[in-house]
Amino acid sequence: MSKNSKSFSLAEKIGKLIPDPVIIFVILYALLMLISLLLGGREFSIVSYDGTKTVYEFKYMFTAENIRWIFSNAILNNWLAYGSGILGIILVVMLGIGVAEESGLLSALIRRLGIIVPEKLLPYVLVFIGIMTNIATDVGYLVLVPLAGMLYAGIGKNPLVGMAAAFAGVSAGFSANLVPATFADVVIGANAKSFALSQGIPFISQSGEPLTAATMNYYFLAVSTFLLVITGGIITTKITEKRYGKTNLTDIHKNENIDVTPEEKRALKFALLGFILSLAFVILLAVFPLRSYIDESGNKVSPYIDNVILLVTLVFFVSGTFYGFASKKFKSASDLVGAMAKQIGGMGYVIVLTFFCYNFLSLLAYTNANTFITSIGASFLQNVGLSSSPILLILAVILVTSIINLFVGGMTAKWMLLGPLLIPMLYNVNQSMTPDVVAAAYRVADSCTNTITPLMTYAGVVLMYMRKYKEDFSAGSLISMMMPYSAIFLVSWSLLLITFVVFKIPLGF
Repeated sequence: MSKNSKSFSLAEKIGKLIPDPVIIFVILYALLMLISLLLGGREFSIVSYDGTKTVYEFKYMFTAENIRWIFSNAILNNWLAYGSGILGIILVVMLGIGVAEESGLLSALIRRLGIIVPEKLLPYVLVFIGIMTNIATDVGYLVLVPLAGMLYAGIGKNPLVGMAAAFAGVSAGFSANLVPATFADVVIGANAKSFALSQGIPFISQSGEPLTAATMNYYFLAVSTFLLVITGGIITTKITEKRYGKTNLTDIHKNENIDVTPEEKRALKFALLGFILSLAFVILLAVFPLRSYIDESGNKVSPYIDNVILLVTLVFFVSGTFYGFASKKFKSASDLVGAMAKQIGGMGYVIVLTFFCYNFLSLLAYTNANTFITSIGASFLQNVGLSSSPILLILAVILVTSIINLFVGGMTAKWMLLGPLLIPMLYNVNQSMTPDVVAAAYRVADSCTNTITPLMTYAGVVLMYMRKYKEDFSAGSLISMMMPYSAIFLVSWSLLLITFVVFKIPLGF
């Protein structure tokens, strides 16, 4: 057995011992209730970022009043209304993406771009498209990765190389994107705002400007897109291609059909028309009814930015609708509704996860346990000498999250677990660690190690696609192939974030 296979086997064994995130939150809920038996009624103090000392009491939950609180708030306040309705925002985003995906628009765009790109630029384009498909991750894994193999096979090159480039873009570059207010932006941003405000941490940037949840990391992630495209393309051409070289392909693989049909080309033109019309409508809204204004309190209000999630969703919805009817994938309004329903149907796990997760987080805040943990963590960081260095704090967040990501899948679950602790803890230690900085560090780490863990949701799917071309390609082989992407992405992306923070460059708007 090779070293790679042994490493994979060990990681798989450790991973199997870790329960599903939903079970983790159930266990944590029960554990917190038991801890309240021991610490309930005890007082502790914490010195906040502004020097103010506040005394808190760890609540004892086994009283009639607190038991009533659990049942009375479980559904509405602690779940559906958590963070001003984060669950609803997530579901709305998926409506627009669902139409674009189910209509076939995203698949056609990928194939159209793939066949018109020069061979030398193909690795860079595949990484770029992979990153951009993160607006709907299933498309990247289920459509782009196999299409990349078909593209490379069609030009007589090893399809595994093309699939590696696409996989790197989709998975290792997960958080980067040029499109604002993606699904990940909403999940990370909206929850970060809730985590901060629940413990009295100002939701502001390093410069003291108010943050917009869905776009607070946009500038950083947009620049990251170009960094990862260049880096991923170089890794593919200088390392992956040289290592795997060309391969003997069967005739069936040489004749893979990746063409865009005339009907699809026609539908793409209609989709472009829908994009232009919807974008013009969005601009019209931004200029008139949703333009910025000064309210009665003298504060600047920007409805356009506040509603960017709905506006981006509208663009996807209209473009997908135009494509769907033009391609005859949609023949009636019922088909359009069905496309949205199918996408929402795939969000069942998110709905289950958020119920248990948000109830646990609400209990964490209600008992003041989050503040208690924050105070302990802040004291530890100060005692080990990290409080004066935002760079070391950023690297610590990235290192810890990267390691956890190897064994605990799912961006949302990890953020729900780490975010409520990291955001207040790090800000109290060093005011340079604002919510947007912490979130950006988390997103870098959460993305880069996705390709080298067998526990990532689509690892088995990607392996299945690759075995189509090389039957003995193992999970260890996949980890070995993707290791350069993971390591180089992690180092270069971390350096980029440190550059933004050190020179106080805004991470978003």
